[in-house]
Amino acid sequence: MSEAKPINEKAGGVKRATPAPAELVRTEAAALEALAARLEGPMAGDFDRAVELILRCGEGRGRVVVTGMGKSGHIARKIAATLSSTGTPALYVHPGEASHGDLGMIARNDGVIALSNSGETSELSDIVAYTRRFRIPLIAVTRNAGSTLAEQADVLLLLPTAPEACPLGLAPTTSTTMMLGLGDALAIALLERRGFSAADFHQLHPGGQLGRTLLKVSDIMRAGGDLPLAHIRDVMAEVILVITAKRLGCVGIVGDDGCLAGVITDGDLRRHMNPGLLAADAGAVMTCRPKTIRPNALVAEAIGQMNELSITSLFVTDGGQPVGIIHIHDCLRSGVA
Repeated sequence: MSEAKPINEKAGGVKRATPAPAELVRTEAAALEALAARLEGPMAGDFDRAVELILRCGEGRGRVVVTGMGKSGHIARKIAATLSSTGTPALYVHPGEASHGDLGMIARNDGVIALSNSGETSELSDIVAYTRRFRIPLIAVTRNAGSTLAEQADVLLLLPTAPEACPLGLAPTTSTTMMLGLGDALAIALLERRGFSAADFHQLHPGGQLGRTLLKVSDIMRAGGDLPLAHIRDVMAEVILVITAKRLGCVGIVGDDGCLAGVITDGDLRRHMNPGLLAADAGAVMTCRPKTIRPNALVAEAIGQMNELSITSLFVTDGGQPVGIIHIHDCLRSGVA
C-alpha cells in the first residue's frame, strides 16, 4: 500500500497534496528550462539590449542599482552582489527606503534593474517615476507583460509563466528561482563583455579559500635580500656561505648578463664532495638549465611543478633574470598547499 501524502489546507477549505521535495525541485527546474528557451528565443534580443544598456551606463562610469520588494528584494541583493564581484559595480536599494531619501543613492549615470513578479509592486512606484523623470535606464524583470513596470521599462526581460512550487501557489519559489538565474546570466554576460579575468576576480576576492586558490607566485615569493644568488665565477667557499645564510637549501647562479644560468642545491654539494670542492667555481658544480616559473603564475601551478619534479624550491624569473624564489613552505603558509 502506498503511503498517503500529507495535505495542506488552502483558503476556502480546499485540501491539496504537498509535493515531494524532489517534485518541488523539478517544478523549479522546469521553470528554468522554460527561461533558457526564452533566452535562446524571444528574449534573446531584449537580453542583449539589457547588457548593452548596462555597459553604456555613464559610458562605463555608472553603477547598476538592483531593487525589489519582499522575496524579490532578497534576490535583488544577491544579483547586486554577483554583479559587483564579477566586475560590474552594483548596489541594492530598498524600494521603501528609496521613498524616504534613498533615491539619492541612484545617480544620473546609473541604470536600474527592478524585480517584481506581478509588475505591480506599489513600493516600486517612486523608483520607477524617478528613473522616468531623470532618464535613468530601467530594466524590468517580471512575468506580467501588461504591468505598469513592464510598460515603463526601457528593456523588458519577461519571465515565462510558470506555477509557483509552493502547494498553495502563493509563496514566491519558482518565480524567484527564475529571477536568480536571469541575474546570474546577466552577470556572466557582462563579465565576458568586459574581459574580466581570473586576476581581476582575485583582486575582488582576496579572502577565503577562493582568494587563496587565485594567489600568484609574485604574492608570496621571496625577493630582494632574501633571494639566494651567487655569480658563476664565485668560488664554492663563498657559495656555501650564501646557501647557509639564506636557509633555503639552494642558491641561484647568475652569469655576466644577470640571467639565471643554474642552481646549486644541497644535493649538488653532496655529489661533488671532494677535497677541491671549496676552491671550485660555482659554474663547475651547478645544475644547468634549472626549472623556473613566471611571477604571474598561480601558486597552484608552482606546487604542481614542484611535486612533479620532487623539489622544494623554484626560482622565479622574468626575462631570464631571477626576481624571486618560492619554497613549498611558503605555499603551505599561504594556505594553498
